[in-house]
Amino acid sequence: MPPILLYDTTLRDGTQGENVSFTAEEKIKIAKRLDDAGMHYIEGGWPGSNPRDKKFFNLAKDTEFKNARLTAFGSTRKPGIDVKKDHNIAALLESGTPAVTIFGKSWDLHVEQVMNNTLEENLAMIRDSVEYLKTNNKEVIYDAEHFFDGFKNDKDYAMQTLFSAIDSGADIIVLCDTNGGTLPFDIESVINHVNGILNDKYTGKTDVLPVKIGIHTHNDSGLAVANSIIAIKAGAVMVQGTINGYGERCGNADLTSIIPILSLKMNLPCISIENLEKVRKLSRFVSETANMIPLNSRPFVGKSAFAHKGGIHVSAIMKVPKAYEHIDPELVGNMRRVLISDLSGRSNVEYKAKELGINLGGNGHDSNKIVSKIKDMEQEGYQFDVADGSFKILVEKFTEQFKPIFELESFRVTIEKDKNQPCSSHATIKIAVDGQQEITAAEGNGPVSALDNALRKALDNFFPDINAMRLVDFKVRVIDGRDGTAAKVRVFIESRDQNDIWSTIGVSEDIIEASWHALADSFQYKLSK
Repeated sequence: MPPILLYDTTLRDGTQGENVSFTAEEKIKIAKRLDDAGMHYIEGGWPGSNPRDKKFFNLAKDTEFKNARLTAFGSTRKPGIDVKKDHNIAALLESGTPAVTIFGKSWDLHVEQVMNNTLEENLAMIRDSVEYLKTNNKEVIYDAEHFFDGFKNDKDYAMQTLFSAIDSGADIIVLCDTNGGTLPFDIESVINHVNGILNDKYTGKTDVLPVKIGIHTHNDSGLAVANSIIAIKAGAVMVQGTINGYGERCGNADLTSIIPILSLKMNLPCISIENLEKVRKLSRFVSETANMIPLNSRPFVGKSAFAHKGGIHVSAIMKVPKAYEHIDPELVGNMRRVLISDLSGRSNVEYKAKELGINLGGNGHDSNKIVSKIKDMEQEGYQFDVADGSFKILVEKFTEQFKPIFELESFRVTIEKDKNQPCSSHATIKIAVDGQQEITAAEGNGPVSALDNALRKALDNFFPDINAMRLVDFKVRVIDGRDGTAAKVRVFIESRDQNDIWSTIGVSEDIIEASWHALADSFQYKLSK
């Protein structure tokens, strides 16, 4: 069976998402990772629309792609212009890619009311553009924009747009649910109709299509992945999407879900088993490059995708993992996680300790005592189900296995406010590493930032790679507001390096002290790895 073709548009459609942006150099790095993961097509951008994408394609000319065909994206020629004089078409050819993707209008509403064009000229634009690109020896992928809306409004005209592309030599026709409002059963029905019409027109057979069909969906109804899957079931052989579902408005179809579903649920070939294991790391790499916090609940690749909290659940998965897991998490490069909270039982603690490499035996402490200690601390405001790093340190201390990488001697934080000037924060810290003391000072955007900078500065003299770690999330919660400004607070910190994300927690009536506990645990965890 031929593989389902994976078409990644993270570098173009993904960057239309809010707060998602890449430099040309970052796009090259992502493209290399996409190629290594086995993508068949990588859409690099729209060279005719901005200098950044033009620069990317110039850089890409010196980049070797072993698996993927790099693709440039653009529109059909403009109305009333000779295709040979259209700057957008010229930019596609200048990009030097073996394949190009152009989009055209399928919905008569867009043609007449948005573009102020005629239906006939729109068909000519599609025909001229595809023909010209084919004469320049390009593989042409035609994106039928707003196809499903157009088909519902005027089926005959929507099909005429496809005929124009097919008759002009398009290699693949991609049906687009651009507004993201079509439901799965409508996707299936429309594709079945399209297949039937194409067979009747071009072959008169029921098992051979004159052109490959692809699918491009958006997630405005929360159905982008479902719509992509049902389209493949109906006969589509190419699926377009983005890593992590990044994209305009509510995003595009998420390839980190589609790939495992095709491979593991539908037994449809798309990438190798070895590359399937790279999906989670690919997801994290793209989110890191985009400076976006990874979504913990993202299916298959999220931190919480295989996380278990209830004691009964944990007891079951220790015996038979598939009792509460639909796949083996390692197949997609993920891992099983057990969460610790006041809902936990002995099974949670034992599993978590084993996962973190902590030996509970031989120290006079059993898991029941640790469960009791955790529940007492959660009554005080701690929340260990979101703080793996602090849990590891707590258990090591409780079982007398903790060996601090550094020890705090003292710190001082000052905040100054001069009239109408912004506050300024300064921190001085004194730590000891293997008996050697270090005193440093630093400024920051607030007291916690100053303390973080001072600690980093001190540790950098002993651990030069500490700068690979950075804080990605900082939250403060008042545990019980009835005590007003004297209320106890919980500080949650999430940190990451190139390979891992971990969380720590601190609780105190003093927000600076709570922040210190969370911050110190984060650095202790990093340096002990």
